[in-house]
Amino acid sequence: MSKKEPLPKDWREGRRLRAWQLYQQGWKQKDIAEALGVTEGAVSQWMHRAKQDGPDGLRHQPPPGPQPKLTEEQRAQLPDLLAKGSEHYGFRGEAWTTARVAVLIKQQFGVGYHPAHCRRFLRAARVQCAKTD
Repeated sequence: MSKKEPLPKDWREGRRLRAWQLYQQGWKQKDIAEALGVTEGAVSQWMHRAKQDGPDGLRHQPPPGPQPKLTEEQRAQLPDLLAKGSEHYGFRGEAWTTARVAVLIKQQFGVGYHPAHCRRFLRAARVQCAKTD
């Protein structure tokens, strides 16, 4: 690793990068595995990944989360929709609840959200949430 490359995020990443260094120096995969205390299969997978994606392919990749149900555009529309007030959408009383936000999202965008996950939309829109749903 040169001084310009970022430090490994954790010891596992460091071990993968070290394996690549040793491979570049001409070490055999079985010797790398023995030196680093891993299986030959692990070293083989790392070398395949490094050859395919370069050394950055050995860096830690955060696990992908689920895709958001609402698009960025739809989320950007929510504050304006909420600002119209809950009575505008046929609810009784001007209080927004997480259950009402879930209904609004379903009506406007055809996307189902559990009410418990709708509190963040209210917070993002800086709308006060009523205690009862």
